[in-house]
Amino acid sequence: MSNFTARIEELTNTQAQLLERKNAPKSDSNGIYQRYKNPIVTPEHIPLNWRYDLNEKTNPHAMERIGVNATLNSGAIKFSDKYVIVVRVEGNDRKSYFAIAESDNGIDGFRFWERPITMPETDVPDTNIYDMRLTRHEDGYIYGLFCTERKDQTNLADMSAAEAQCGIARTKDLINWERLPDLVTYSGQQRNVVLHPEFVDGKYALYTRPQDSFISVGGGGGIGWGLSESMVNAEIKDEIIIDNKVYHTIKEVKNGQGPAPIKTAEGWLHLAHGVRNTAAGLRYVLYMFMTDLNKPWQIIYSPAGHFIAPEGDERVGDVSNVVFSNGWVVDDNGDVYIYYASSDTRMHVATSTLDKLVDFVINTPEDGLRSFKSVEAINTLIDKNLLEEK
Repeated sequence: MSNFTARIEELTNTQAQLLERKNAPKSDSNGIYQRYKNPIVTPEHIPLNWRYDLNEKTNPHAMERIGVNATLNSGAIKFSDKYVIVVRVEGNDRKSYFAIAESDNGIDGFRFWERPITMPETDVPDTNIYDMRLTRHEDGYIYGLFCTERKDQTNLADMSAAEAQCGIARTKDLINWERLPDLVTYSGQQRNVVLHPEFVDGKYALYTRPQDSFISVGGGGGIGWGLSESMVNAEIKDEIIIDNKVYHTIKEVKNGQGPAPIKTAEGWLHLAHGVRNTAAGLRYVLYMFMTDLNKPWQIIYSPAGHFIAPEGDERVGDVSNVVFSNGWVVDDNGDVYIYYASSDTRMHVATSTLDKLVDFVINTPEDGLRSFKSVEAINTLIDKNLLEEK
């Protein structure tokens, strides 16, 4: 056996063991959701024939030709009875692309489809595309909304100056994607745009995140809301902020919608990310809120603090101290699979149920925005428990 054959065989066996590895719940849980021991998708899950030239004549040393830096920020959907995630794969060249991985049970055994998604370009080609949110809309299409990044042509001297907008594509089979024109808004740059799954007043409803520049949201920001007559030429003329940034909270620097909200009898369940600054840099966490069933732009419950924050090994990676989610799946029986990335490096899953998430959102105290109010909420709970003991 040649060295080439031996190395490819070793790579193949190592990856097969990774793909067949069973996941298991962690021993601890806060009762709201359950974390799992292993990441569900890592760069090592990427098929070997995407990374290696498997011809000994042209790659005698079995070198990796196209490296993968991270697998992160995945949209999610239940499709043909499979748990499907549209992974943001970032190459060593910093360019991201979308690739679909599926699992039978949603917590392990994720395997990538044969090829990554070939996303059509617009007349102005994207430099980078990433962080797709999937929405199965009542119009019959599955929409993928994602960030499209291009060089800021108004600042050519600064090679890091970029422009972010919302790219839009739709599909019926997750294989063939029709690229539509980018979303038009009148509030600067856009990231983290999410399509609401139902029409509102006969129009397409979108959650937005306006920002002044590529990195900074500026003086405004927050999760926005707007309506568009069409998704073929999507345009939001009037945009309002429905969830603001707030001083000395988990979302004082910026915040943005995660996946499309889940409809429940009590209201729409939302998962979002919040960002604050620390001495170690920006800290990203996830939080939840609920909006009115008939007025999805009106928040009716907003529990204090984070829902999921990075812990343990999740805190270390390409961009440390970060969790980010743009995909979740709810089963017919009410089980919920929350797909989140840690430190811009790898994908994880946490599981819960609709009943638990609704309970969490409705019955967790809101942020009183002052230490005094935080202690007041604790004392209220203590008093309640003391009464229960009598």
